[in-house]
Amino acid sequence: MSLLNLPPLPPEPGFFFGDESRAFEGTRCVLHLDLDTFFVSVERLLDGRLRGQPLIIGGGGDRAVVSSCSYEARSMGVSSGMPVRMALRLCPEAVLVRGHSEQYGEYSRMVTALIQETLPVVEKASVDEFYADLSGMDKYLGCLRLASELRSRITRETGLPSSLGLSVNKTVSKVATGQAKPDNQYCVRNGDEARFLAPLPVRKIPMVGPVWSSQLEELGLGRIHQLQEVPCEYLVRLFGKNGVTLWEKARGVDHQPILPYREQKSISAERTFDQDTADPSFLKTKLRSLAEGLGHELRSQGLVCGCLTIRLRYADFETVSRQQKIPYTASDRVLMDSACTLFERLYTRRMRVRLVGLRLSELSRVGAQLDLFGDPTEEDALHKTLDRLKERFGNKALRWAGGLG
Repeated sequence: MSLLNLPPLPPEPGFFFGDESRAFEGTRCVLHLDLDTFFVSVERLLDGRLRGQPLIIGGGGDRAVVSSCSYEARSMGVSSGMPVRMALRLCPEAVLVRGHSEQYGEYSRMVTALIQETLPVVEKASVDEFYADLSGMDKYLGCLRLASELRSRITRETGLPSSLGLSVNKTVSKVATGQAKPDNQYCVRNGDEARFLAPLPVRKIPMVGPVWSSQLEELGLGRIHQLQEVPCEYLVRLFGKNGVTLWEKARGVDHQPILPYREQKSISAERTFDQDTADPSFLKTKLRSLAEGLGHELRSQGLVCGCLTIRLRYADFETVSRQQKIPYTASDRVLMDSACTLFERLYTRRMRVRLVGLRLSELSRVGAQLDLFGDPTEEDALHKTLDRLKERFGNKALRWAGGLG
């Protein structure tokens, strides 16, 4: 395709791409809704003085990275995952906020409840991202009207801005949401998926990350319309099975189902001893072992937790427990240390113990960083290596020394 015959750019957000009348009648309709700069929006609700200011959310140490940033900071070149030190050089007037993980979880639950109250089939993709199946609604209220009213209700009842996309599948709806941001909506009519995607860069396809995007650009396939023009076999030779998926997504083809959301409340583990013990060191060792196992389980499911509970059962069968809020994490070290600290506050009778238990709750999907507001270190890479070894050789292949005994 020559430069003189490029596909036209999609219209401005807020408009239908195609004929608005009965856009999804008799077809599937998938909603994608994303809370705009979620952490930033919550911080501004907590402190109105932050409105309109460039805002960076992240840790304060030398290795801290940006967890989120406002659009004002983004306009200065700041982005998520960037070292905080670099972000502050790019935007020295920005306000740096450590973050309030408990409030983020609470607002996420509020929005989840509103969406589930309105729609029958909802998938929660992350703490601030949702899919829903609106198929059949064009016969009644209308998909676009229903989605628009839901977005307005979320803003009205929580104060949080959001953007949404509508189309016949998850991929196109997610791309449409990205085009709508900030605080707007975009709807792609059935049959117009390929035409909508054509002028956009390949990095807009959800499965295409920075590395893959660079490879495609080097091959002269930096725009989606260029992917649409090459044979599927060519992409298969380059990328294997992923080439087929890429070829389909570039054409707006995606058959992924909506996975109904069932919030997992907690994960837990306990240990009953053959002989009752009053040895604090031994009990802490067992708690560390439980924390290590649960940490691995969290990471394998892409989860972090925001609350930790210790349970003790004494020899006389009295059972006591205590919980503590912690920054969202899936780090073995943080879980072990928190469990032992909480144990010292709970174990007050100095009596023999027959059972210890550990429960992790307030689970959320918030990305890959093990400690959301901490400073990423070599520990992150260590956890990935440990998890790979455990998946290959079993959970006991490699253990933390503090949990042995």
